[in-house]
Amino acid sequence: MPRQELTVLDGHDHSSFATQSCAGCRFNCASLVSRAQKGHGDTFAEVLHRRVSRRGLLKAGVVLSAAALSPALSLDRPGTAEAGELNRPAFWTVNGPVTQGVGLTFQAIRPDTSDTIALAEGYTSQVVILWGDPLFPGVPALDLNAQTAALQERQFGFNADFVLYTPLPLGSGNQSDGLLWVNHEYTDGLMMFPGYDTKNPTKEQVDIELAAHGASIVQIRKNGGPEWAADVTSSFNRRITATTPMTLTGPAAGDEWLKTSADTTGTRVVGMLNNCGGGWTPWGTVLTAEENFNQYFANADGLSAEDPRSKTHARYGMPRAASERLWEKHYDRFDIGKEPNEPFRFGWIVEVDPYDPSSAPVKRTALGRTKHEAATTVVASNGKLVVYLGDDERFDYVYKYVSTAAVTMTDRSANKNLLDEGTLYVAKYDDDGTGQWIPLVFGQGPLTAANGWRNQADVLIRTRQAADAVGATKMDRPEDIEVNPVTGVVYAVMTNNTQRGTDGRPAVDRANPRANNAYGHIIEMMEGAGNHAATTFTWGIFLIAGKPEDESTYFAGFAKDQVSAFAAPDNIAFDSRGNLWIATDGQPSALKWNDGILAVAVDGPQRGQVKQLMSGVSGCEVASLYLTADDATLFASIQHPGEGGSLAQPTSTWPNGLARPGIIAISRIGGGRIGA
Repeated sequence: MPRQELTVLDGHDHSSFATQSCAGCRFNCASLVSRAQKGHGDTFAEVLHRRVSRRGLLKAGVVLSAAALSPALSLDRPGTAEAGELNRPAFWTVNGPVTQGVGLTFQAIRPDTSDTIALAEGYTSQVVILWGDPLFPGVPALDLNAQTAALQERQFGFNADFVLYTPLPLGSGNQSDGLLWVNHEYTDGLMMFPGYDTKNPTKEQVDIELAAHGASIVQIRKNGGPEWAADVTSSFNRRITATTPMTLTGPAAGDEWLKTSADTTGTRVVGMLNNCGGGWTPWGTVLTAEENFNQYFANADGLSAEDPRSKTHARYGMPRAASERLWEKHYDRFDIGKEPNEPFRFGWIVEVDPYDPSSAPVKRTALGRTKHEAATTVVASNGKLVVYLGDDERFDYVYKYVSTAAVTMTDRSANKNLLDEGTLYVAKYDDDGTGQWIPLVFGQGPLTAANGWRNQADVLIRTRQAADAVGATKMDRPEDIEVNPVTGVVYAVMTNNTQRGTDGRPAVDRANPRANNAYGHIIEMMEGAGNHAATTFTWGIFLIAGKPEDESTYFAGFAKDQVSAFAAPDNIAFDSRGNLWIATDGQPSALKWNDGILAVAVDGPQRGQVKQLMSGVSGCEVASLYLTADDATLFASIQHPGEGGSLAQPTSTWPNGLARPGIIAISRIGGGRIGA
């Protein structure tokens, strides 16, 4: 994308960055770069506009306001009546009765712009692990002047994202000794190497960056005190990188489009790239989501325009010429002109068993190929596994996968094929607050040979185009999707979309969440009959983010003078009481203060009262968060501190004089539940 086109992207104002430092943000913002026109599905704004207009709520010249979104109306709750009292279906509390008054008692903090972690009164934080920290005995600490790929493969990786804690042993409920899983989404040479030349990265530097991608698994424990410490002697510790051997399984495995000169079987892949969000299976494996993989590839124009692969590469944003990273100078696999099928081997959900360090990661093709953000699992009422998936790009879609067979809770090995045999669906949000899950199955609807589809492998490799074809609803960058453990209600995060309503892009009006949606919103969804495997659902708006004084904001009907402003919701989590926790990515641009963590009750008298618990450091994104089962520890990823700077010209020195991404643990002073 030409430099002049980068002035305004969702959540980041690139115009303030020096030319040399813009690359770091561009790696992070790859999901915002729309290189190809999207499909022809309805826009969410169009659906919501028609839905509200039909009720006579919208008058000519009236903007969306608090009055137009009062709690008595169905936008407040999915599945409610057209007006009047809330009409909760009997299955609203699918996992038991909702506890009223499960409010959040901490005093919200004010927004912050400092280079320190700010917390609500009564809370404290500690650094658990940072980029370059050793994971194995005998490995030295990070030395910027003595980095090698071999060392980085044995040190904690760069740019921490999805974080998860799981107890040792599996299923024990141990909340003081367990495994920490962390994704390493992407690297930034300017923040890693002294004197880094963005126009000429060396092979040694590229190798180190490949090693800094992927994920880390490290055993951590409290050792009798409140603070966590890593155990570098643990046999569970592991690094997974962009060069780790992996297998492809499911319907697309072995397809012609997955074969390369290095892998003529189409079943073996080298590494995973740009792992952002993730999830956890009931049998104790991690699902890690490959997101903005397009940024690693180059020279899509090396294919002829008549080659059917060209349109697919364009739909996924493959650079037509050189990549930003220029890794193709050292490795042919990143050059589409030389290896046109290599990009098809990325953009998948990867399953990893953290309890078996010898196991190979598996890319599960049945879950589709997109810029995956989430991979949240729930066992449906009929016993089948359901996985909710977001495709994090403007005007892309919300998906879910439903397994063919049921989960076996007593035998881990019996579930090994559940993520290979099932149906992938895409969401269509209808005007009346109902919705449909449309199957993406070869031979059904428009996905036929007569329309140019080869087989089910083709449908999954070209998931976005399949969703375009069936008329799914275009969304404002679907990121995390989580299921409330108390109510079973599904919450889907739309981070932002400043292209909404601009020239040549899908139009909006004043009744949608908003045109030029720089702040984002969160949707509630209830599956039909309380069954997460259902093919119908009801939906409504829970939150529309921004400053409370902005008429277009909405906080589930809660008084706006009593809420914390926030923007760009990214990843979310629930505590054991069903309160929603929100991590943000984009507040420095949208609201001119640091990203952070906020919490909000989804039921009871405090429903919609957003309260900020934590503020991050300069330039960082709070990329992920995870609460332990006892709610005593809130792990959070501090990603790209000092973004927009460099080692020579730092904009952050967190945590100890050198900007280093990593994981912090937040707890209450003296112990107790977070938020209570």
